[in-house]
Amino acid sequence: MDAVFKALADPTRRSLLDELFEQDGQSLSALEGRLPLSRFGVMKHLKVLEAAGLVVARKRGREKLHFLNPVPIRLVHDRWVSKYAEPWAATLTGLKKRIEEQVMEKVFEIYIKTTPERLWEAITDSEMRRQYSFGVGITSDWTPGSRYEAVHPGPGITISEGENLEVEPPRRLVQSFTALWSDDVKREGTSRVTWEIEPVGDSCRLTVIHDQLREGAHDELYGGWPMILSGLKTLLETGETLTTPGSLLHSESAA
Repeated sequence: MDAVFKALADPTRRSLLDELFEQDGQSLSALEGRLPLSRFGVMKHLKVLEAAGLVVARKRGREKLHFLNPVPIRLVHDRWVSKYAEPWAATLTGLKKRIEEQVMEKVFEIYIKTTPERLWEAITDSEMRRQYSFGVGITSDWTPGSRYEAVHPGPGITISEGENLEVEPPRRLVQSFTALWSDDVKREGTSRVTWEIEPVGDSCRLTVIHDQLREGAHDELYGGWPMILSGLKTLLETGETLTTPGSLLHSESAA
């Protein structure tokens, strides 16, 4: 958490985050053109933001693109803010609150103290999934080309469905994603979700990439990822569920 607070304390770094909020997935050259800084200055501040997990860099051809990662801010909220001022939480996480006009790809990254096998189990096991994913479980035989279905056990409503495009346990899972929980998201059609697991010491880096989204896609499609991933981290590291919507709905559906 110290690295997050340090990164956010600098107004220039906050400006960089604002630029990525306005348009995600920018190159170093694009960011340099938007700020009154030298190329070296932008690189220096991006390095601090990446170290704090607030920015994730991804190679796209010959370019390296930078994405705003709201998960660390969500973790700050879950640890402190929600205990005292839940109505303010949306403001704290509000770096990603309003709909962006040029959304094509969203990248979320989190470090979890666990093994790749245990993390893979948490992603694919229906009962574990319910504990951090809005009460929604998932069923599939987890083979390449197979179908999956995410169902809320309370009302018995299918929340989403799709195909398992790539299945490489315990490192990589690529899925098509069709949201079904409202008419608004149904109109968005099919996008894609990629789960990448990389061991780092006694922990794992989990990167979730939600892409193939249309420009201006409804933010319900990707807005829940910070809550889901922070709930997943808490479940695997403590065995407990969070008092946030991503986890609370599990206990409500089980009551």
